[in-house]
Amino acid sequence: MAKELEPKTETLAETDNYMVWKAVEPDGETTYHMELNNVTLHFFQEEWDEIVQLMKNLGKK
Repeated sequence: MAKELEPKTETLAETDNYMVWKAVEPDGETTYHMELNNVTLHFFQEEWDEIVQLMKNLGKK
């Protein structure tokens, strides 16, 4: 029963100092997490979509 309450996690990208992973919660909501050394940023799906677009725009500069 406890396993059903745990989110399913997946590492999306990782370097020596940084990691991005996502968690699918038991209620179906997906959250994204950026670990940058000792700081972790948490995003809901809509926020994640916006930050990904921001990074894509930065890559065009």
